[in-house]
Amino acid sequence: MNAVASNEFKILFTGPMGAGKTTAITAISDHEAVSTDVVNTDLAQCNKELTTAALDYGQIVLPDNSCVRLYGTPGQERFRFMWPILLNNAAGVIVLLNGEHPELLEHLEHYVDAFGAGKVPMVIGVGRLPAEDLGRLETLAMRLEERGIALPIFDADVRQQDDVLLLVDALLCQIEADDCRSMEA
Repeated sequence: MNAVASNEFKILFTGPMGAGKTTAITAISDHEAVSTDVVNTDLAQCNKELTTAALDYGQIVLPDNSCVRLYGTPGQERFRFMWPILLNNAAGVIVLLNGEHPELLEHLEHYVDAFGAGKVPMVIGVGRLPAEDLGRLETLAMRLEERGIALPIFDADVRQQDDVLLLVDALLCQIEADDCRSMEA
């Protein structure tokens, strides 16, 4: 297991700029989340005022007193050097995607590849999906399946605590299953 300590888990949130990483961590953190937001100078990529430059950080304490440390990566490629640093010792990864983005499939493949699908437990959360277009989740799943990758994919509103906790729960189940497989081997 890649947990930080036996009763601590490090979960990494990643995805392109504007996918909702900071919002997701803020939605579930037990304490005020730490953010390294700076003024966004790349409005062409994503029209938002601020963007993460280094990382986001929050934490939640589970009923068994385990601590889940939540880290968010910057989404801009120019800050990509932070990705392996933040991935180090992560028990799992939650990839967040913007369902309205025209390059959704490319973003899926890029982040799944960059963060090692198959090497680390991973869950995909897709936000901003129009209600009439939930079939895009199946399209994403099929794209991964074509590459021999099977990952849970959820429609998720990162502003909603329950939606983000569902992603965390799904990831924790994968981590636990991987731990059980490791013990059996």
